[in-house]
Amino acid sequence: MRRILIVEDEAIIRSALRRLLERQSYAVSEAGSAEEARALALDEFDLIISDLRLSGDPGTALIAAAAPIPVLIMTSYASMRSAVDALKLGAVDYVAKPFDHDELLETVARILHQRASLESVPPAVTVEGGCRQPMIGDCTAMQQVYTRISKTAPADVTVLIQGESGTGKELVARALHQQSKRAGAPLICVNCAAIPETLIESELFGHEKGAFTGASAARTGLVEAADGGTLFLDEIGELPLDAQARLLRVLQEGEIRKIGSVETRHVDVRLIAATHRDLRALSKSGEFRLDLYYRLNVMQIDLPPLREREDDVLKIADILLEKACKRHGREGLRLSRAARQDLHDYPWPGNVRELENALERGVILAEGHLIHSDDLGLAPSPPRPTPAPATPGASEDSDADGDLSLEDYFQHFVLEHQDQMSETELAQKLGISRKNLWERRQRLGIPRKKTTRRPS
Repeated sequence: MRRILIVEDEAIIRSALRRLLERQSYAVSEAGSAEEARALALDEFDLIISDLRLSGDPGTALIAAAAPIPVLIMTSYASMRSAVDALKLGAVDYVAKPFDHDELLETVARILHQRASLESVPPAVTVEGGCRQPMIGDCTAMQQVYTRISKTAPADVTVLIQGESGTGKELVARALHQQSKRAGAPLICVNCAAIPETLIESELFGHEKGAFTGASAARTGLVEAADGGTLFLDEIGELPLDAQARLLRVLQEGEIRKIGSVETRHVDVRLIAATHRDLRALSKSGEFRLDLYYRLNVMQIDLPPLREREDDVLKIADILLEKACKRHGREGLRLSRAARQDLHDYPWPGNVRELENALERGVILAEGHLIHSDDLGLAPSPPRPTPAPATPGASEDSDADGDLSLEDYFQHFVLEHQDQMSETELAQKLGISRKNLWERRQRLGIPRKKTTRRPS
């Protein structure tokens, strides 16, 4: 049961809020001031909801005292200034009084869900060679991936993994298999784009002797080879329509029929599919069966591109660099400060695979004990436009508009300035962290501006 602390100096509001939360099965405690709250064991709570204006210290005084426990600020002064000030100090969010009960409960549930996601432990995956290593990444998006893996793996349902090329879709498939009830059975990985269209049905479903020219012996297909285990179909968007129809039969009836055979065979296979393409859009153009898409999309896991994992880039780079140094017998190589900055700022259209290749180049080309920017071979970045100077009186106008909601202000500011500012600069101007900026983009549906780069 999630524990929530309410800090409010008005007993009527405090009691009403307690009853509201207890009806949602939360365990609720109360405090009448920040001083009274600090006397409690704050780290035992999952969320603190505090009024901004309290007798004695303000509610924001609890943010540092309770860290890393999230603090949700309540305020009767719903101006943009008071809300932004609270967020600058580290509040997870704010609600304006009098608040709508449904909206408050939705905000509380969202914050607790995000906190639960951040507590997710990266799954350890056994890769080729028998080496077992945890997945890398602490950003919010990857924490959500870890949570989805831990909940989905034991469920034995079909999974669709979506993400750009090089984001680690096969690693997620391995994690799902190794945490499932089928972990002791085989995991068969197939790249649908790597098999010629004329051979893919034979590879997947097998064939009888003499079924076609060159079929000199019967062959067991990869679907049958995965019987009792997991079949991972990477780049499933490249699967021909005839093979899609056969795969649909496997998902619907659990049956396969070899090419050239009149007999069917029952198989027990868990299917995990991956793609970087929009399967729904492909179904509208007739390139992918819509009924197969619905069969595949029982559970979906979306992998974020590396450019949206800025805080993870250098952590991943350090691990990949260590491996590259061992492969090439150059232990002790380090990235220069400028090279680390370039790795952090580069948009990585090829994602982790491109990062790995850049570090491989760096290890091979480095002449001393440091890898410099030139050794990485990254495409040059275009000069960043300087932000337009602020219009005189703009801040006064914003302050005067006390009823402007934080969401409206946030959306207006981001859309107006994201062409000229980096994510870091936007976050600094808004007085929030880059993590908070990303979360609010997701919640408000504001896509991040794609950065274009000059060809090398």
